[in-house]
Amino acid sequence: MTISGYGSWPTPVTSELVVTAAVRLGDVRPDGAPGTEGTGVIWAEGRAAEGGRIQLVRRCDDGNRTDLLPAGANARTAVHEYGGGAWWLDPGSPGTVFYVEWADQRLYRLDRGGAPVPLTPEPAVPRGDRYADGDVAADGTWLVAVREHHPSPGCPATDVVNEIVRLDARAPSEPDVLVTGPDFVAAPRISPDATTLAWLSWNHPSMPWDDVELTVRDLATGTDTVVAGGPGESVTEPQWQPDGSLTFLSDRTGWWNLYRWLPGNDIESLVRIDAEIGVPGWTLGGSRYTFLDDGRIVFARSSNGFDALVVRETSGTITELETPFSAVASVRADGPHAVVCVAGSPTAEPGVHRVVPAPAAAGEPGAVGMQVLRAPRDLGLHPETISVPESIRFASTDRDGAPRTGYGLYYPPLGAHDAPEGELPPLLVVIHGGPTGAAVPVLNVGVQYWTSRGFGVVDVDYGGSTGYGRAYREELKGAWGIVDVADCLAAARTLAGTGRVDPARLAIRGGSAGGFTTLAALARNDTPFSAGADHFGVADLAALARDTHKFESRYLDGLVGPYPQARDIYTERSPLTHVGTFSTPLIVLQGDEDAIVPPNQSEMIVRALRERGVPVAYLLFPGEQHGFRKAENIRRALDAELAFYARIFGFELPAAEGIEPVEIENL
Repeated sequence: MTISGYGSWPTPVTSELVVTAAVRLGDVRPDGAPGTEGTGVIWAEGRAAEGGRIQLVRRCDDGNRTDLLPAGANARTAVHEYGGGAWWLDPGSPGTVFYVEWADQRLYRLDRGGAPVPLTPEPAVPRGDRYADGDVAADGTWLVAVREHHPSPGCPATDVVNEIVRLDARAPSEPDVLVTGPDFVAAPRISPDATTLAWLSWNHPSMPWDDVELTVRDLATGTDTVVAGGPGESVTEPQWQPDGSLTFLSDRTGWWNLYRWLPGNDIESLVRIDAEIGVPGWTLGGSRYTFLDDGRIVFARSSNGFDALVVRETSGTITELETPFSAVASVRADGPHAVVCVAGSPTAEPGVHRVVPAPAAAGEPGAVGMQVLRAPRDLGLHPETISVPESIRFASTDRDGAPRTGYGLYYPPLGAHDAPEGELPPLLVVIHGGPTGAAVPVLNVGVQYWTSRGFGVVDVDYGGSTGYGRAYREELKGAWGIVDVADCLAAARTLAGTGRVDPARLAIRGGSAGGFTTLAALARNDTPFSAGADHFGVADLAALARDTHKFESRYLDGLVGPYPQARDIYTERSPLTHVGTFSTPLIVLQGDEDAIVPPNQSEMIVRALRERGVPVAYLLFPGEQHGFRKAENIRRALDAELAFYARIFGFELPAAEGIEPVEIENL
């Protein structure tokens, strides 16, 4: 190893590597039954090199891959702004895809070898009707989907209507409204005999991880029955089974576990463990469990920040499968004995995998057969230079100052270089978004960008994060800006106090809700941080409450308090209120088309710091929404942030990378 200061290590993990051939893998679905035309699987790829557009890719059983959407098409929905569930298949017609086109938000049918045909009318208002999360009847003649109606451009959140509609699956038709009234609806699912419809619903101020009802309707009589959910219970992922039973995930025990309901019978517990099968419903259309033909259940579960793939045998025995996965999504049955999923590990980005659990009778609990259908990128990195996270716990406090425990994933600096004796590495505290979200322990080249240069990185699962049960998730109730900040400060101080990182070079970064926590952690006299990066974060809570989209328009009721009744709390918690105590250098990165956290939020904090003489850098990215998707912008944001830290912490940038400096005002 050669010797160079932490932060300045030369590394193959450049911003170019981060985006080169980079894709965001979305949902995966089997396409038809084995042995029939159209067999194989289809998955979604978000391609940074193509402006972040989402392409659908079919892999046939012979291994051949085909891009399904025509040039420029983008299978992405704007429902809830976060989307998800933008495409689905017709199980009875292999090769047929239904998808929502980002440009106009209409629903299209794409038959194998054909051109996309719009099934929904052209809305009176451009992108005024948005569709998502559909399901097709067994005979293939009709389908249901969520429709989000915006009556005018930029209309108030109170004017937006979310409904479940029925459509002809074969030709254009006028939507027939089946369910209306609740503020939100999701997961419409048609029973195998097409006589019953199931769906989820919730109302303001609840979010889908708070209070959700599961309802079924007899389509012949119109009779509705609430199966599960309500105050204090979150229900998600309803699935009809061939025997007419309805399975779903519920956190009625404090953990999202699996249950089954059969008309006329009581609800039966199928899987009860102190771990999470479900995930928060930020996006639509996910799947964390599935049934095999022999009655076994394969599901993903999260425990202590790490996912695993698990099987429930028909005997009730639960066994963790022997896979390398630490993050798992989109678990779906592929034929009678296998599942497909999108999964990754601490040393491999997510890929598409087929997993065949060995039968219990084989005498090898947990044994599997595995096939890689869509391999992760070959990054050319030596395994010994990849920083693998360790789960950490640290002492923190609740909103009243009482002791509690926080969690996180710590990535130590690791590369092909070493540092001078006695030098400690800088620390980057990373705050996930949401705030109802979680750190993901899968190989993230964006994290290795920092660790391979000599940074330590801690991804904090602060109180309010998911994966630790409902009680931990609700520690942020009424305490956003308090508990999350306490945990981020505690994580940094713990790592510095144990001698793992340099207490004089602590930085904090976050996007969206994580940007708010970043700003809140910096706007205080006792902040331990000497630099920060705010990616499209919230500076003024009241402004966010007044100016955001419908899905999150009442989110802050639970995190802060009802607005405007709790106006004083909003003012007190807003980082913008405390710019008088803000002296830490800050870089701010923002997309100019962000509808979730509008640019005015970033501009308010930049203007305030500029006027106070605090060192600040501001980059506004044209054409970007909430979260950067374009390769050139992802590169510039990463390199600009590194250049910012180099100036603040006083280390040299690797000359070979030719990183463009960033202008820092007031420095």
